[in-house]
Amino acid sequence: MPNAVVKRAFRYRFYPTDSQASELIRTFGCVRKVYNLALTARTEAWQQRGEHSNFAATSALLTEWKRSDELAFLNEVSSVPLQQALRHLQSAFVAFWDKRARYPRYKSRKKSQDSATYTRSAFRFKDGQLILAKMTEPLKIVWSRPLPDGVLPTSATVTRDSADRWFVSLVCDDAGVQPLPRTETAIGIDMGLHSLLTLSTGEKISNPAHERRSRTRLARAQRAVQRKVPGSANRRKARITLARVHARIADRRRDSLHKLTTRIVRENQTLVIEDLPVRNMIKNRHLARSISDAGWGTFRNMLEYKADWYGREVIVIDRWFPSSKLCSTCGWRNEQTSLRVRAWRCDDCGATHDRDVNAAKNILAAGRAATVCGDDVRPRRNRPARRSSVKQKTPAREGLEPLSATESGRRQP
Repeated sequence: MPNAVVKRAFRYRFYPTDSQASELIRTFGCVRKVYNLALTARTEAWQQRGEHSNFAATSALLTEWKRSDELAFLNEVSSVPLQQALRHLQSAFVAFWDKRARYPRYKSRKKSQDSATYTRSAFRFKDGQLILAKMTEPLKIVWSRPLPDGVLPTSATVTRDSADRWFVSLVCDDAGVQPLPRTETAIGIDMGLHSLLTLSTGEKISNPAHERRSRTRLARAQRAVQRKVPGSANRRKARITLARVHARIADRRRDSLHKLTTRIVRENQTLVIEDLPVRNMIKNRHLARSISDAGWGTFRNMLEYKADWYGREVIVIDRWFPSSKLCSTCGWRNEQTSLRVRAWRCDDCGATHDRDVNAAKNILAAGRAATVCGDDVRPRRNRPARRSSVKQKTPAREGLEPLSATESGRRQP
């Protein structure tokens, strides 16, 4: 059976002209307006009238909005990004109903990243030149890497980040991504802060701590923003300078994680990790900054989709599995270990363990047990409903309806 073609997004920076920037900024505002109006309409339809609405219903509302005098300005931009905003809202509701995300929130002009998605009917791509709808000149793109040969983009998403940088993301079918030759290598991965990763082989990968290394520059930029008068041009310039410091940190973190995950996926067939509750862990004010800087969630996301690309297997064991307390040699459980204890000796077999290496070995053993014994590797205690240790992807469904933000439980009949 032939392998499915992988869709990849190729992200490039570009430098718009004044007219292009004006058109894109206008489009960003209309996309944000349509998204927020549709969110309000769907929420009110359910809460006040108990009506079911979906993408088709909001698309019909968009047509009515364009005909009104108050929202006639929506006709000044391409209709495709507006329709795509409604599709993104539908996807947000699907994720909410599948309990993979929170209830959709409104897009803020100040806090949300500006973006607009164009499908193939709304742009022209020929000879390395991209011309968007409502524009006459191609975007000045810095082609940092080539697109797959002979492949045309299926969509183009334009974004502007808080550092006032412009990017375009081109989604293409990449037939060059093929499963790697199968190996028999399996590895357990323990994520931490002092060492970003500890592998069951004993290898420790140090934490780059990009944010910590840039704290002096970050603090200086933050103080500069606070000294400026709110609403002034100088404050805006200082804010952009601060945003560029944050962007530099994020870029370096993303680059290092890309290199690390690619290497791990290429070298190993089976990858076993823990299901860390990152969202809950960052509520600890003593560790939140370090956990966010480590990028555990980004690491897992990259590991999973690259493993899917290259024919590898990722096994996610339960977060309650006591990987740091079990002796990887005999299985004896040490109840006295604390985070300060970095090495300990087993009272049963006498083996001496490095805390992180021992945890990685136990994670690997639990992953192997999960594939043999039915996916349940949690300790024997009061347990919630059983679920698979491997992350499952739920297909999108149309026609799902919103509840209020407080009604996060079951769906109404």
